[in-house]
Amino acid sequence: MKDSITVTQVNEKPIVKLIDVEIGYRNNETLVKIPNLEIFPGEIVAIAGPSGVGKTTLLRTIAGLVKSISGKVEVCGKVIPHRPKRGRLGYIPQRLGLVRHASVMHNVMLGANAGQKKEVVHKNKYIQMISNSMLSLIPSGEAKNKSIDAIKKMGLTDKIREPIRKLSGGQQRRVATARTLAQEPDLILADEFLSELDEETMETVLRGVVEYIRNNNAALIVIEHDVSRAKSMADRLLVIDDGRLNPFITEVTMLEVEEWLR
Repeated sequence: MKDSITVTQVNEKPIVKLIDVEIGYRNNETLVKIPNLEIFPGEIVAIAGPSGVGKTTLLRTIAGLVKSISGKVEVCGKVIPHRPKRGRLGYIPQRLGLVRHASVMHNVMLGANAGQKKEVVHKNKYIQMISNSMLSLIPSGEAKNKSIDAIKKMGLTDKIREPIRKLSGGQQRRVATARTLAQEPDLILADEFLSELDEETMETVLRGVVEYIRNNNAALIVIEHDVSRAKSMADRLLVIDDGRLNPFITEVTMLEVEEWLR
C-alpha cells in the first residue's frame, strides 16, 4: 500500500484529477480541502474517516452530482460539469437506486445497456440525449450475457428473476454491484458497498470487483469504515482528517481512525 495522496505513473494519464478543490454543501461551507489528488487506471483507493467529514460528498463531487466550491475536478478526461462519455463512470451509492418492483436481471441489464459502446451523435443535443436514452433501453445479446456473468460473480444466479423488493439488504447491495460490473466502466465509485454482507459473501463480492479492476485497467474509489479491510484491499488508503484529505501514514494513524469510528 502506497503512503501518499498522489503517485506518479509513467505514460499513464490520471482517470481522476483534483486540483485546489474545496468541497461542501450548505452556504459554501468547506468540508474538505484537496490541494492535489491523482488516481490512475488500475488503482484501488480507499477513503476513511469519521461520519460527517465529507467522504460521501467527495465521492458525489467526483461523480458530478455535487458541485465543488472551488477548484478543478477532472474525471475520465472531462472537466466537471462536463460529463464523461456514457457508461465510463459507475457509481454504487449507499441508497443503491434499484428499481424495487423489477427483477434482479432487469436492474443489472440497466447497467449493461448504459455501458454499450453504441452512441448516437446528432447536431441537435436534445435529440442526441433522447436517442441515447432510448438506445440504453434496447437490450442486446451482449448486454444480456454481461448481465448474467455479473449476476453469477455476485452469487445471485438463483435470484435472477426475483423482484428487488423481496431481497435482503445485503442481496440488494450485491445487485447494485452487479449492475455496475455489467456496465463495464473505467471508474467505479463505491460508497460502503460491502456493508450488510457476511464475511463469506463479502469475500465473493470483493474478489469479483477487484478482478474486474485489475483485468480491465479500471480504477476503484471506495469509502470504507473498516480501516483494516480498507488497508488490505486498497493500493492507497486516504484519510479525511481536520478538513483535509491525507495519506495513511503509520499504524498510529490507523488506531486513531479506528477510534473515531467506534
